[in-house]
Amino acid sequence: MTKSNPSKMPVLFIGHGNPLNCISDNQYTRGWAALGKTLPRPKAILAISAHWYIAETSVTAMQPPRTIHDFYGFPQPLFDIQYPAPGSPELAEQVADLLGPDRVRLDQQWGLDHGSWSVLRHMYPQAEVPVIQLSLDQRNSPEEHFRLGERLGSLRQEGVLIVGSGNIVHNLAAYNWHNPSMAPPGWAIAFEEWNRSKLLAGETTALIDYLASGEMATLSAPTPEHYLPLLYLAGLQENSDDVSFPVEGFDGGSMSMLAVQLSSRGQVEAQ
Repeated sequence: MTKSNPSKMPVLFIGHGNPLNCISDNQYTRGWAALGKTLPRPKAILAISAHWYIAETSVTAMQPPRTIHDFYGFPQPLFDIQYPAPGSPELAEQVADLLGPDRVRLDQQWGLDHGSWSVLRHMYPQAEVPVIQLSLDQRNSPEEHFRLGERLGSLRQEGVLIVGSGNIVHNLAAYNWHNPSMAPPGWAIAFEEWNRSKLLAGETTALIDYLASGEMATLSAPTPEHYLPLLYLAGLQENSDDVSFPVEGFDGGSMSMLAVQLSSRGQVEAQ
């Protein structure tokens, strides 16, 4: 049963984890599928993936975007997957206008990387919803990423679902490939819990300055790209939003699969 389209779309941050989740049936992929069935139906999706981390701000503006297999060493069935969602050059231009057309490049080459399509394939398996992707500009500070998220707020009123895709805890050096169910270390649990508490309290300044939280942050986010999509969600958070965590868990001990959802209070299910 889907919800009636509210005046303001939810916002998501999804912990996408291992690329094998794309072709797996597990607690995470079932959670993503459930989101696709219960969220208001989007007119389009703006994805912000950890895997497009480049020295510029770009947005995909082609029709349609190609499916990018940006990984190696995985089974062939993963490389055979295509996610043929349409693009939206019109939405890409709107995003560029919101973020500043003098600083945003309309991209014709990239497409959708696995940070986006591995999740969307479970949420919207028919690939019928138009999708564009926004890069993470590696030149920007965490606060600048947060401010870009703030500028995208009007899209929520227009039926656009904004999906950040990364992992709050993402330490591949500590990841246990042989035991995905390995218990997470204390620093990983502490950093995930710290983020939950700051999101629930709306303490966005602390999230922007996440590295100041100490060793748990430097171990959990040794590089910034998987954490930065969360700051776009933080920039979009409004006082009228409820914060929830529809998907939870750790993979391989050092990868948080936590999903975060912002939703307007009082959204009513359609009968």
